[in-house]
Amino acid sequence: MIIFLIVNTDRFNHITDQELLDHFYNDHNNEWLGILLQRYTLLLFGVCMKYLKNEEEAKDSVQQIFLKVIPELHKYKVDYFKSWIYMVSRNHCLMKLRNSQGKTSVGLNEQIIVTQEDDLQKKAHIEKDRVLEQMEDALQGLSNEQKLCVTLFYLEKKSYQQITEQTGFTMMQVKSHIQNGKRNLKLMLDKKLNKS
Repeated sequence: MIIFLIVNTDRFNHITDQELLDHFYNDHNNEWLGILLQRYTLLLFGVCMKYLKNEEEAKDSVQQIFLKVIPELHKYKVDYFKSWIYMVSRNHCLMKLRNSQGKTSVGLNEQIIVTQEDDLQKKAHIEKDRVLEQMEDALQGLSNEQKLCVTLFYLEKKSYQQITEQTGFTMMQVKSHIQNGKRNLKLMLDKKLNKS
């Protein structure tokens, strides 16, 4: 059995995966995870069917994956939920195949590929963190107006209209601050990358 409440998720359709995760990390209420995991039930079922080729086993595996990821999410912060849950599902199925059919059925090549993919993902996360740090530093070099507009537009995904309403800038000013801020960010980041 899934240990979170199944809720009507229609009223949460406008909330992104990242926002649901943020809510969960703020209050550790499993209801947010319930909403998030329900969104991915079909994806997980598809992944499990692809590997296990058995409907009942696939359904059981989806339940097992849910039970496995809840404590993981309580312990660790996940940035890219969709790719993370896909990787967890795939690894769960590969382990299930290894355990049920012996190590010979899942060849050495597939084990190596899984290990290489995990290594690549770790390297990608390290690189992403490094770029984000440089981006944070570069943002501090912008004027307050540019920093505000760039942050709202690119990081908070606000529209020009929403930024205009929130800041009191005209539409022309918002577009100008974003365009100039983006150009200045690029110049500063290029300078940092050339130094390193």
